[in-house]
Amino acid sequence: MISARHMPRIIWIHTLIIIAFGLLALYSASFNNNVVDQSVFYDQLFCAGLGILLMLLLSHGDYRKFFDVAYIVYGVSVGFLLLVLFMGRQALGATRWFSIGGFSFQPSELSKLAMIFFLGRYFSQRRTKLSFNLSSSVREIWGDLVWPLMLMSISMVLIFKQPDLGTAILLLGLFLVMLYASGVAHRLFFVLLGSLGLVVPLAWHVLKPYQKDRLLVFLNPSLDPLGAGYTITQSKIAVGSGELWGKGWLSGTQNQLNFLPERHTDFIFSVIGEEWGLLGGLLLIYCYGSIIYCGFEIARHNKDPFGQLVAVGIVSILAMQVVINIGMVMGLLPVVGITLPLVSYGRTSFMIFAIMLGFLLNLGKKRTIF
Repeated sequence: MISARHMPRIIWIHTLIIIAFGLLALYSASFNNNVVDQSVFYDQLFCAGLGILLMLLLSHGDYRKFFDVAYIVYGVSVGFLLLVLFMGRQALGATRWFSIGGFSFQPSELSKLAMIFFLGRYFSQRRTKLSFNLSSSVREIWGDLVWPLMLMSISMVLIFKQPDLGTAILLLGLFLVMLYASGVAHRLFFVLLGSLGLVVPLAWHVLKPYQKDRLLVFLNPSLDPLGAGYTITQSKIAVGSGELWGKGWLSGTQNQLNFLPERHTDFIFSVIGEEWGLLGGLLLIYCYGSIIYCGFEIARHNKDPFGQLVAVGIVSILAMQVVINIGMVMGLLPVVGITLPLVSYGRTSFMIFAIMLGFLLNLGKKRTIF
């Protein structure tokens, strides 16, 4: 059992180890080749310094101020999601980036943080009303479930249109976790799950052709080995060839010989698995697990409903993203374009997770009165 006063220190230590893993992997992925420019390493190094500073700043102060602006942050994030569809920069067949004054960022990453604050405030204010029995009125079910689901769906649909299937799935998962944590009646929660289960098969008809190909390749990896299945095949070769100890830093053949596409973003764990082996991969997973455990303990000890729900939201989005990314890299889950937090290259993603962890550190401080 970890003492509450030691949790901030544990979060700091393991976060710094994760960042170090990412920087080493990015340097290797961009080392001495013309496929991945080495500027990605220096960009991430700058983000690491700025992100650590943000974590330090956000770990102090009154986190309740974010309660007051939660709906504003949600509205701003939806506004950016709308703008990016009409004015965004296109890359790799998707329109996910928006530029202001020469600085580009990804609004879908901001939507993760915005949704955590929005749902944290909304559910914390209605917590005592969440019920499902014969006396429940349509108005209560509308306010407790349908209305927040519709508001979440606005962001989810706008992100799906970019297209960004992975982040859209993450938002749905985040909603379900925070709804459950808010104290909703189990019967109502499972009715919702059952309804979503009936709708999922219909989603096949709205997927892009490349998204359908990825799902089919997941079911049958040999279906298109030189097309949709190429990346995942090379990824599994890289991870498997690392064996127990790995081939050593800058010595991974799949990485250095450019067999592994997207190795600086979605498939960065393949670089780690090849160069640092099973032990290196397990160490990285252990660091994530420690942060996630501490986050749930912080939520359990926090007496403020808003603080509890935000802590659950932060560690849930972190856990889901880690599981999905590592799962798809190893061929255990379909490829949906999810990055590995604080490790994969991505300025917006890195800064958003730094903000989340800084907020989690703030929540971890001992407070007795709200």
